[in-house]
Amino acid sequence: MRGILSGLLKSFARACKEFDLLAEGDRVAVALSGGKDSTSLLDLMLRYRERAGFFYEVVAVHVVGTAAGFPDLTGMLAPWLEARGVDYHFVPLELPPEEPLPLNCFRCSWNRRKALFLAADALGCNKLALGHHADDAAVTTLMNLLFTGRLETLEPKVTFFGGRITVIRPLVYIPAKNLAAYARALDFPVAPPCPYGQDANRQKIEDFLRHFGPRQQAHIRANLWRATRKESAKQPATDPRIP
Repeated sequence: MRGILSGLLKSFARACKEFDLLAEGDRVAVALSGGKDSTSLLDLMLRYRERAGFFYEVVAVHVVGTAAGFPDLTGMLAPWLEARGVDYHFVPLELPPEEPLPLNCFRCSWNRRKALFLAADALGCNKLALGHHADDAAVTTLMNLLFTGRLETLEPKVTFFGGRITVIRPLVYIPAKNLAAYARALDFPVAPPCPYGQDANRQKIEDFLRHFGPRQQAHIRANLWRATRKESAKQPATDPRIP
């Protein structure tokens, strides 16, 4: 486990330093869905703080999706968070009366993001940390290229509302399988899968990438990342069209 943690922290620190994701005095809302990516993100945020050389506050925010038919995870997450001494808040997923159910992936993501932004602002947080990893970045790149004709990926750092809140993605250099191995090793809570499944096109692209071996996948991720960083350098960072 020590070797896994060392590798994760190295990649975490690389992203934080390269993109200036964290700074002294930050108050960071960590989006905690309950899956392996978000639980690993919160854990690494706490561990990195111990060696970063500066202090930032960490607040866990979980959006309770029972209004949309999702299971209530508060009973699972609360003891885990309390054991770590983390300040945490559970906020409801509030849907417009005209919102059709079940939510598709785009509308679910949009409504959850809105809830997270509102909660982060209400809690006095200047940053919102999301658990997107290297595989998410690669899939998003291909989604944007194939369906919008844009060479864009998940930006590691994007500022919203005139600088009031900055979204950060410290896991952007970490593959999904490494996070899964870490979560298993530390017996993190395991949230049930989404009852409505995933976006069909995104799932197809994820399946396509999984057909390649580990080394080839790493090579593909690196090439896609390199291409999008070159494109990103030409224009200001904006959040991509595909959530």
